Amino acid sequence: MNEDTAEVIRRQIEEHPILLYMKGSPQAPQCGFSARTVACLADCGERFAYVDILGSPAIRATLPHVADWPTFPQLYIEGELVGGCDIVSEMHENGELEPMVKAAAERAQGSPERE
Repeated sequence: MNEDTAEVIRRQIEEHPILLYMKGSPQAPQCGFSARTVACLADCGERFAYVDILGSPAIRATLPHVADWPTFPQLYIEGELVGGCDIVSEMHENGELEPMVKAAAERAQGSPERE
């Protein structure tokens, strides 16, 4: 595992209240799992950051070791791994995802360093 890349990942997770590591971009997902996860997040109505792992081979190779989660996409809310597509989809369907996303976005807006 590349420690420099691991530190970049940790910083990204810390700096973004809602962060999705995915294949492609929200406008052009490059796999069905990423597309489904983006759709769930979009339904929540809040902005979120993303990292295209296809454009960053070092992050793609290192993140599974940092997260102890082998697959993509990976959703982080307030520094915590929520899970991948299946977990995010299930949380969305049962109404758990939106309150988490909205609370994280609201706290981030109230934070002076995120103005």
